[in-house]
Amino acid sequence: MTDFRIALLPGDGIGPEVITEATKVLESLGKRFGYNFQFQEAIVGGAAIDKYGVALPDGVLEMCKKSDAVLFGAVGGPKWDDPTSKVRPEQAILGLRKGLQLFANLRPVEVMPFLMDASPLKKEILEGVDLVVIRELTGGLYFGKPQKTWTTSRGRRAVDTMAYSEGEIARVVRVGFELARGRKKRLASVDKANVVETSRLWRQVVNEIAPEYPDVQVEHVLVDTAAMRLIQRPASFDVIVTENMFGDILTDEASVLAGSMGMLTSASLGTRRTRRGTFGMYEPIHGTAPDIAGQKKANPIAAVLSTALMLRYSLGLPREADVIEDAVKRVLNAGHRTVDIAVQGDKVVNTVEMGDLIAAEVAK
Repeated sequence: MTDFRIALLPGDGIGPEVITEATKVLESLGKRFGYNFQFQEAIVGGAAIDKYGVALPDGVLEMCKKSDAVLFGAVGGPKWDDPTSKVRPEQAILGLRKGLQLFANLRPVEVMPFLMDASPLKKEILEGVDLVVIRELTGGLYFGKPQKTWTTSRGRRAVDTMAYSEGEIARVVRVGFELARGRKKRLASVDKANVVETSRLWRQVVNEIAPEYPDVQVEHVLVDTAAMRLIQRPASFDVIVTENMFGDILTDEASVLAGSMGMLTSASLGTRRTRRGTFGMYEPIHGTAPDIAGQKKANPIAAVLSTALMLRYSLGLPREADVIEDAVKRVLNAGHRTVDIAVQGDKVVNTVEMGDLIAAEVAK
């Protein structure tokens, strides 16, 4: 029996609920194919602040480094939403990305035909949408220094610094080119080069790398134009590569295409190799949804599909990844829905029931 070490970081709100269902599906897969998924769990985010006074306790980073992959839930919530606090739940995810050197965040967006009614957009706009956004993870506004608030004689001021080096841009852009080469050979580089200096450097680096990939068609798209195109002509995109904050915003917008944030997955990758793939952290892109936490209303599909990405990229199990993705599609095709993607006539199920249905399909 093959063993895999998986670090579990459920976090806050609905994070523990969806991660529980994801591990249930993995265990079902393990029984079918003879894999032993060894889960080691740790507290991060708001829950860690309450218990330890910090969002990312000592030892968690080291535990993750010793694992084959990390499965992450979500962090944050109104309880810890004090803008003056020096300790915030989001420091957990930012610290993990930086500490684990995960610089490329892949966020696939595929519109399933039987979920088109869950989106507010017209079906003709959604037809053929199958794109991936690659978001740079360790640079830009979220990490640039200085980053502070202070008081002057004229009142309070604040500053954030958007900083990027040539190397930081080049490594994530190459990920974009490589992914595009294996898909439809179209890469859209999103920036704000008409205004922002780091975006001008970004565009220069893309143009310098492009000749290495003559088979990939490259276009430069300003971020505001990209935001409009995601709603007007989303099928015109194949692979999008962009900086940290732009990627964060655009992928939340793209969740409208799939019908719900509860459907969108992500893989955060670096350069470190595991025994069978690339080390990564996998998580649904949704937040903690504190308004429905503990009510079994959360959609676990994004967390479940994130495990499929984990199998494919970090554990070297592409066939098994297909098994999970196909199981999700069969459950949805049978009309089962969590409340966030349900329309009239659907069979509404709760978080646990959806996990049970997918696990049962995986076991077949």
